[in-house]
Amino acid sequence: MLALRSAVYLLFLTVTVIPWGILSCLTFPIRNPRRYEIITLWTTMAIWGARHIAGIDYQVIGRENIPDPRKHGGVIFLSKHQSRYETLLFRTLFRHMCYVYKHELHWIPFFGWGIFLCDMIPINRAKGKEALEQVAEIGGAKLKAGWNMILFPEGTRVLPGHKRRYKVGGTHLSVATGVSVVPIAHNAGDVWPRDRWIKTPGTVTVVIGAPIAPTGLTPEEQMAKVEDWIEAEMRARFPHQYASKR
Repeated sequence: MLALRSAVYLLFLTVTVIPWGILSCLTFPIRNPRRYEIITLWTTMAIWGARHIAGIDYQVIGRENIPDPRKHGGVIFLSKHQSRYETLLFRTLFRHMCYVYKHELHWIPFFGWGIFLCDMIPINRAKGKEALEQVAEIGGAKLKAGWNMILFPEGTRVLPGHKRRYKVGGTHLSVATGVSVVPIAHNAGDVWPRDRWIKTPGTVTVVIGAPIAPTGLTPEEQMAKVEDWIEAEMRARFPHQYASKR
C-alpha cells in the first residue's frame, strides 16, 4: 500500500511539474515578486498532494517567534535539513522565501528552470570564500527588499539522528546585515526519507525557535547558538531519531 501511494504521488509530482515548468518559462517578462509567486504555486500543489495522496501532513510550533515583516523586513531562517519535503513546505509557510542552493539544480528539466526564474541565490559550493561573499552581497540586498532567506547550515540533507558540521554562511550574512536568525527544527526525514521514493504517512512537526540577534557575536559564536538550539530541540522533540545512538 505504501508503495502504491508513493508511486501515485510521484506520478502526481511529475505530471504537474512539467506543465508548470513550461508555464514558468512564459513568466519571464513578469517582474518579481509576482513571477516568483506564480512559479512557486507549484510547491503548494506538492504539499497538497503529499497530504491527500501520500498521507503526509504538518503542524507548526512557535509561529509567534517569526518577526513581523512589517516591522523587521526580511528574516534569515536556519533549518535542519533531512529531506526535500521541508524545502517545499517552507515556501507555503513563509512569505517571499529566497533559497541559497547549488547551481547544478538549474540543469534539472522543468523544476530547475523554475528555480532559475525565481531569481534566488545559486552558488558554486566549491568556491568557498567567493560563494560566502556572494551570499552576503545578494542576500543583504534581498533582505532589504523584504525577502526572507532560508539556509541549511549543514549544507546537505542529513539522515535522522545524525548531524554534520554547521557552516557559518547564514550567520555571516546575519552579522554583515544586523538581521537576526531564526532556527528551525523538524522531523521531515521520518516521513520523506532522503534518497528514497517510498513515503511514510505521518505528521511533520516544524518547531520555530526565538530569533537570535548577531549583536556582539562573531558568525562562529552565533552559529554555535543556532546549532545548540536545533540539536537540543531535535533530541527533545524527536528522541526516536536518536534511540539507536544511546
